[in-house]
Amino acid sequence: MSRSTWSEPIERGWDEPWYRVRMKGFEASFLPSEGEDLDEVCNVDVFVTLDNGSRWTATVFTVAEVERLMKLWAGTDEALGGRYFWVSDGLIVRDPGIDSMTDVIAGLIESSEFSEIFQLVINN
Repeated sequence: MSRSTWSEPIERGWDEPWYRVRMKGFEASFLPSEGEDLDEVCNVDVFVTLDNGSRWTATVFTVAEVERLMKLWAGTDEALGGRYFWVSDGLIVRDPGIDSMTDVIAGLIESSEFSEIFQLVINN
């Protein structure tokens, strides 16, 4: 799948504390750490609102970030000393950065795999 299969962002920018990217078909709201370089984001919560109004969530990690965390936990009680990594709403991507993560989200929506990975947010 190439980036040319979907459109470029319609709008993007800060809506503190969120960094929002609006694309054709969805809006992704990322919650990076304060002062974090958006091209280097490697562990971030994201809410996605589809055009039909449904809201979805996940935590996106890079492969390198998962490895960093597992090494950090080695020798501790966390995750059996870093021997495993688990998160119920986790999505692991290869490349860091909000743009790269947005591309993956768009690709998941386009390929109909999105609802298998992201968790639906139920509003009460």
